[in-house]
Amino acid sequence: MTERFRMFPTARLIASAAVLTGLSACATAPAGNASLGGQQLTIEGDVVRVDTDPWAYDGNAVVTVSTATMGTVSVQLPARWNLCKAPPPGEVQALKPGDRVQAIGTMSDANELVVCEQPQHVLRKID
Repeated sequence: MTERFRMFPTARLIASAAVLTGLSACATAPAGNASLGGQQLTIEGDVVRVDTDPWAYDGNAVVTVSTATMGTVSVQLPARWNLCKAPPPGEVQALKPGDRVQAIGTMSDANELVVCEQPQHVLRKID
């Protein structure tokens, strides 16, 4: 062990925390999705959860979708549709776990798809 780590035990703790944080990020990120931010994507999958409560305070409603190719994706639906180019979604509150959906939007990070900025963006139930 170097003299620096003996003199500063917190440096060892900070270094260990940094390594563990880096490893945990690698372990939880879906494979192959890290570079998708900003891309326009279409996903299909089954609804896992619907949370429209954030709409009450101008937050994004979130429809969690399980896909075969990308794992779990959080589809973000902004509260202020008048600021979006996409048409307002249909009956989001009517969606329930197990419903099959298609979403077209912009990936904001490895597991979030925002439905808003393009006219073709949509979240819809499919058969």
